[in-house]
Amino acid sequence: MSSYAERYQQAKQRAAYAKTQLGVFENRVGFDLDDFQRQACESVEAGRGVLVAAPTGAGKTIVGEFAIFLALSQGKKAFYTTPIKALSNQKYNDLVKEYGEDSVGLLTGDTSINSEAPVVVMTTEVLRNMLYAESSTLTNLAYVVMDEVHYLADRFRGAVWEEVIIHLPEHISVISLSATISNAEEFGAWLDTVRGSTDIIVSEHRPVPLWQHVLVGKRLMNLFAEETTVSQAADALSSADNEAPAVNPELLKMRTGGSRGGGRRPGGRRNNRGRNGRGPRDRRTPALKTTASGFSGSTQLPARISRPAMIETLDKNGLLPAICFIFSRAGCDGAVSQCIDADIRLTTDAQAQTIRAYIAEATASLDVRDLNVLGFYEWREGLTRGIAAHHAGLLPIFKEIVETLFSEGLIKVVFATETLALGINMPARSVVLEKLTKFNGENHVDITPGEYTQLTGRAGRRGIDIEGHAVVTWRNGMQAEQVAGLASRRTYPLNSSFRPTYNMSANLIAQFGAERTRKILESSFAQFQADKSVVGVAQRVRKNERALEGYADAMQCHLGDFTEYARIRREIKDLEKQVQKSRRKLSLSQAVASLQQLVPGDVVDIPKGKNRGYAVVLTRAESNDDPRPSILTIDAHVRRLETRDLVGPIVPVSKIKVPKKYSAKTPKERRDMASRMREAIYQGYPPRERAQNTWFDHKESAIETKLDELRHAMRTHPCHGCSEREEHARWSERWWKLERETDGLRRQISRRTNTISQVFDRITELLRSYDYVSTTAEGKLVLTSRGQSLRRVYGEKDLLTSLCLEERFLDGLDSASMASVVSALVYQGKRDENGFLSKYPRPEIGKSVTTMITLWSQLTDAEEQMKLPQTATPDLGMVWSIYKWARGDSLAKSIEGTDLAAGDFVRWVKQVIDVLDQISHVAHNDAQMRTACEAAIGKIRRGVVADQM
Repeated sequence: MSSYAERYQQAKQRAAYAKTQLGVFENRVGFDLDDFQRQACESVEAGRGVLVAAPTGAGKTIVGEFAIFLALSQGKKAFYTTPIKALSNQKYNDLVKEYGEDSVGLLTGDTSINSEAPVVVMTTEVLRNMLYAESSTLTNLAYVVMDEVHYLADRFRGAVWEEVIIHLPEHISVISLSATISNAEEFGAWLDTVRGSTDIIVSEHRPVPLWQHVLVGKRLMNLFAEETTVSQAADALSSADNEAPAVNPELLKMRTGGSRGGGRRPGGRRNNRGRNGRGPRDRRTPALKTTASGFSGSTQLPARISRPAMIETLDKNGLLPAICFIFSRAGCDGAVSQCIDADIRLTTDAQAQTIRAYIAEATASLDVRDLNVLGFYEWREGLTRGIAAHHAGLLPIFKEIVETLFSEGLIKVVFATETLALGINMPARSVVLEKLTKFNGENHVDITPGEYTQLTGRAGRRGIDIEGHAVVTWRNGMQAEQVAGLASRRTYPLNSSFRPTYNMSANLIAQFGAERTRKILESSFAQFQADKSVVGVAQRVRKNERALEGYADAMQCHLGDFTEYARIRREIKDLEKQVQKSRRKLSLSQAVASLQQLVPGDVVDIPKGKNRGYAVVLTRAESNDDPRPSILTIDAHVRRLETRDLVGPIVPVSKIKVPKKYSAKTPKERRDMASRMREAIYQGYPPRERAQNTWFDHKESAIETKLDELRHAMRTHPCHGCSEREEHARWSERWWKLERETDGLRRQISRRTNTISQVFDRITELLRSYDYVSTTAEGKLVLTSRGQSLRRVYGEKDLLTSLCLEERFLDGLDSASMASVVSALVYQGKRDENGFLSKYPRPEIGKSVTTMITLWSQLTDAEEQMKLPQTATPDLGMVWSIYKWARGDSLAKSIEGTDLAAGDFVRWVKQVIDVLDQISHVAHNDAQMRTACEAAIGKIRRGVVADQM
């Protein structure tokens, strides 16, 4: 027991602490701060910057909220930045509840509320734009909270975080909040370099323990053999022994085909609250009905569990509410449909009534005509059952409703894509991962330990659950060690994605000049990391060079120079790949062109696929991008003819008459039409004359000529006749691969010194060629009047947009056409099928698009010459949709014939509005252009788009 003097001293310290700003704040929040929270807040109160890295749900946002409290106490301003609008909206609502509407503002790409308030929540891009514009809103700013700062690793938007950190005035304290990263010290050291005194606070403690399970069939099994949480597994792996915890042996047997087991039940550590989450906090759950072997003595591995059965299993084991991550939008929507079809219902009648009332109120502004295309009725049916999907294809208002109802405990299961894991406050008792791979836009890849941690971090609601649960569903080919490795590894470094852009370069030149700009860019985290990595790269180069000497000796040929012979073989292989790719593209282009030309009555012979054989065209293709005419097959089935059914162009082989009002609704009508088709084929009726040979055929290219020359050189080379040729070739291939790798390492070393400033120099040379920058008599680099316009254009195609404006590509267009053309500078479809459309809504649109494509082609040629990343191709996939919407068509008609989801359409329209607004500001001296842009915005900012702004 402590002495009276010690107790007196402690009481005195508590009284002194209660009078500090932190003490007042802690009393205000109403709970004791964790050690890491208090430590970080003390750093902020002392005027230092801070990097806080902690698991999802650990409460790191408290540190940001304390910075806001300090700002208001001191009569200063605080900005709270987030990576996405949904998170900004959520944080804005939280702060309004705490401090009132007068004290809090919101700034996103399309929303401005009380922008001069002392506390403003905004997306990070908005703050970046403020800094470049030297906005007066920055006056009296003392604190900037950067939530989800690990987002700077994002390859598309991550550079914005570094721009903000570098350009914020030195007197402003930056509070960086990050998920747990393995190189927090490195990132913190960089922050300390560019921002001054910055404390690094790392906490790997989860306030709610996380248990890991595997769902095999309907049986829930522990991943680890012992009573081991995910944090304990990570601690064991990172300890001096570096020994991973043992995996459940029953799971290991599945891989080898041994006895199938369920192991011990996953209860023992579970909050059994039942379906509605209101039961007592019991540490035990109902025992699973398994035999000693786990599967009632069966030797068969259970089939992968259906989604409805998965929900029932989770509900039975007290693991709802749950978030199930499915890395596919269609998969999320399909999961909800499957649960509805299986009559899964997780809500009471009273809860369902509450949900319906909330939906009715929140969606009252939506146009009734749009509800079908929005999938409103099935979406609402799922919600009333306590089941929902959450992904980027949904309308923002739909996602917000799901988030609100889930937070209120009315929705029990959400099927979501990984975007849900980013910051949005939707914790659950359990998180389910359907699989451990995802499509990254190019390939199917395994999820990383960092992604696994981010996704499963949603499990366990602080203050509600005493533990959280991560569940992976078993799939054929899965290895239990793989899951254990993800669950227990802490190797998720933060790597910079920073690179200078045209807009960034123009703004920096205008504000700081070329020399200071180079120094600023060299202070980026990207350069910081590059400089540290050179030593290790140099060691690898020396090791590879020693190996190359051995390979070179092994591939010597007594008949001639095998290095030269191997080079010829490699060139042949590379060119053959190019020819194959070119032929595939030509074949696809021919197929698309031929499908667009088919008319009702054309009889065709389909070479492959489920529609193989003769068929007659019933209707023309509705879409120019993805033509799929309706056909009647020889066996009287109505189908769609697609490019995947073809090998090159399809040529009509005959023709028959198809009545204009032919419906093919009855079997008799279809049989009669099929009979007429067979008769036409038998009689040899000729096809339409104009339908023959109206596309480009394959012609021998320069590449194929070069191939013939190389093949001849290979056959006549002395080494071609060597009896050990293939043995030499194998050593040569090894030498070539290692030499290519080593050359890449050498280039890394040469580039990594002043890497970023070298890119900046190449950008300025390209801008100089377009007369965007010039050199004064004193040798200083300055922006020209053309370059000044680039400062106000933000986006992936910033320079292309500026060049198009210089060419006045929007002159003479009406409002709908203007919005349609601008969409090509914004939209980026999932399919890599860009190019000219066969038909445009208006001829003037085609002329503007031609100007845009020409400028893009010239720009990419210049970028290639300067060794700069090439600007993405303008995508014409929304030209028709935006035009239809702008002229007043319904949402359903606007997206008809496209792959666009309603939510995607709204999101892209909002981005078109943003670019039109940028153009109006660039053309501030051109009243006619400004008026035209405002009119175009008015045309497309309507209906469901206006409701979501």
